[in-house]
Amino acid sequence: MQQQYILHNDEFLNSSQPVLSAENRSFRYGDGLFETIRMSNGKLNFPELHVERLMQGMKTMKIEGSALLDEYFLKQKTAELCKKNKIKDNVKFRLSVYRQGDGLYTPNSNKYGYILEATPLPNANYELNKKGLIVDVYNEITKPVNLLSNLKTSSALMYVMAGLYKKQHKLDEAIILNQHGFICESISSNIFVVYDKQIYTPALSEGCISGVMRKVVMQLAKAHNISIIEAQLNPEVLRQADEVFVTNAIGGIRWVMGYGRKRYFNENAKHLSALLNAV
Repeated sequence: MQQQYILHNDEFLNSSQPVLSAENRSFRYGDGLFETIRMSNGKLNFPELHVERLMQGMKTMKIEGSALLDEYFLKQKTAELCKKNKIKDNVKFRLSVYRQGDGLYTPNSNKYGYILEATPLPNANYELNKKGLIVDVYNEITKPVNLLSNLKTSSALMYVMAGLYKKQHKLDEAIILNQHGFICESISSNIFVVYDKQIYTPALSEGCISGVMRKVVMQLAKAHNISIIEAQLNPEVLRQADEVFVTNAIGGIRWVMGYGRKRYFNENAKHLSALLNAV
């Protein structure tokens, strides 16, 4: 089996080699954030949106050096890692950025460090799932709404717990509620609900991740005169909805088939997925 490499602060390392020390702040405190980025046919998908979110996240978390992690950095480093691993065309990248330096809760330094990983993908296109997802609402822990809610931070214990709930109940996804009891997102995706011929998605003020694919889908919809309303969504809407689908940067659009005894259609998910692959 071919040896795989990661890129750690501009240095290639064997992917099985230990990288972080026990003092690493991302390990100790979840003090970092990350981006998952897709490459299709040798081209990064929506790099400008990933960079925009990464820079905003670093500024919000007061991690220095956000201007250095620009679109040129992203394209250059992903290309280097692909070449080193002898992979190309269709790849999933994970860029983890953490605050370097020691200290306890209060850091002694705000400089950044990073790790870039690459995993080959089988296809170039975003493929709409043939079998719809079965979902349920996870309400054991709710998501707080605050300055960090829209960021993809390394502090992901709530999503881990929701993932355990999903596994325990043999679900494909679990829907997360915010602290006020309204729909926020799913474990790994943003969520869209079609009710009475109108598409809705939780507003960013509801505490959901500011998803890149969420933004892309909303831009596509606007360009094709499809109305999407950002709103506050009561989970009861899931019982009356005609359609539910979720989105993320790697999987694109995935449609939901069932919630309890409720069954959904996938007309809008099919249409938007076709528009996405035509970009």
